Formats: sequence, C-alpha cells, structure tokens
Amino acid sequence: MTELPTFRLDGKVALVTGASSGLGVRFANVLAKSGASVVLAARRTDKLREVEKAIEGEGGKAISVALDVTNSRSVTDAFQAAEGALGPVDIVVNNAGMGQSNRAIDIPETEYETVMDTNTKGAFLVAQEAGRRMIARGKGGRIVNIASVAAFEVLPGGAVYNMSKAAVAMMTRAMAREWARYDVNVTAICPGFILTDINRELFETDYGKKQIQSYPRRRLPVEADLDGALLLLCSDASRAITGTTLTVDDGQYI
Repeated sequence: MTELPTFRLDGKVALVTGASSGLGVRFANVLAKSGASVVLAARRTDKLREVEKAIEGEGGKAISVALDVTNSRSVTDAFQAAEGALGPVDIVVNNAGMGQSNRAIDIPETEYETVMDTNTKGAFLVAQEAGRRMIARGKGGRIVNIASVAAFEVLPGGAVYNMSKAAVAMMTRAMAREWARYDVNVTAICPGFILTDINRELFETDYGKKQIQSYPRRRLPVEADLDGALLLLCSDASRAITGTTLTVDDGQYI
C-alpha cells in the first residue's frame, strides 16, 4: 500500500517569533501538539512564560527566549539559546510583525521606519540567521514567513504595511531560489482578515459588519483556519514546496 505523507513534527525543533500574542501563540500551540519542541521568541518574556506553561500543561515541550527581531545581535543570541537548550532549529515560523493604519500622505518618518524595521528588516534578519545555520548543518530545514494578502492587494490606509509585506513575499522567493540546493525550503503564508482578539471589537461595529458582508462568504476566518497551511509547510509533506506564497483568506480577494 502507498504510504501517505504525515504532518507530524516529532523530533523537530521549531522557533516561532512573535510568540507572545495573537497568531504566534496559535502557531506555537499547533506545532507543539504536532510533536515539535517549540522555542517561543518575543520581547515580552513574561507573556512567553504564560504560553510556555500552557503548552507544557498539555504535555508539550517549550522554552522561552528573548528576541528583538530588529536587532541582529538579539537574533543571533536567540538562536544560540534555542540550540543550547533544544538542539539545532529545524523549523522557523517568522511571525513577528505589526500593523499600520494611516494615509500615505500622513505617515511620519518614524512610523515608516518602525513598520519597515519590524515587518521587513526583522523578517530578513531572522530568516538570514536561520538559513545560515541550516545550511551549515547540512540537513535542510523549513522557514515559513508570515506575510499577508497585503503583499498583493492594496489595503486602504495601509501603504507602509502593504510595502512591508510585499517585500516579505519577494524575500521568500529570493531566499528559496538561493537556498534550494541546500534543502532549505522557504515559503510564506499570506492570511487575509482573520478574527482575533485584537480586531474582534472592530468587526462588531457597523463598519466592520459591512466589511464582512462584502466578502464572498460573508464571514471571517478564525485562527484555526491557518493550521493546515502551517503544518503542511513545516512538515516533510512539503518536500517539493519552496518559494510558494500561500494565500489563506477564505476567498476575500478572489
């Protein structure tokens, strides 16, 4: 009988950036439940400890490391701490990021720099460090960047955010091409608008309800709707998938 692919991650070490809140918490829990030992990375280490405790309470394995993605020294130190505690990192979920809502004409230089430093420079530094270590180790790996539909669709009032995520999408393709020979797969998940605790209040307003009604399915996806894409791209089932930007938007931008 033909053996079907598995999405289990037993024996793998996965590092998740931005793991102190939002989608990062979800990603970390999903990877842990799939068998990976998870490195929780973010600036707010107190929040990371809470996530770590919750994962371990359900039988998973996790550690917390401080990480400022905009600082190359911090990125290197985080990977060093992760490897010292759990061994080489096999999977990186490059999730740390921030939003932006302001007309292009009104965006101050400081806001531009903050968004681009976090979403683009930060993503690059983390992927770069991961790639260096995976190539040196010689056993390949998976780098999954969290981009957005904003990489391809204009989100009104989000000029810099759109720019930052478009850069991540092209970074994904460039790194995938460069590192393909080393069996380092670089991909990106591009979520649409997803219901989270951060935006729940907005989508309960008349404006938010009207926006939901404009979508083909008249609904918002939830965080769990990203689980399948995440496990596919992190697992051995994605052996032949690299350079891909996978949109998960429930048809919002068809």
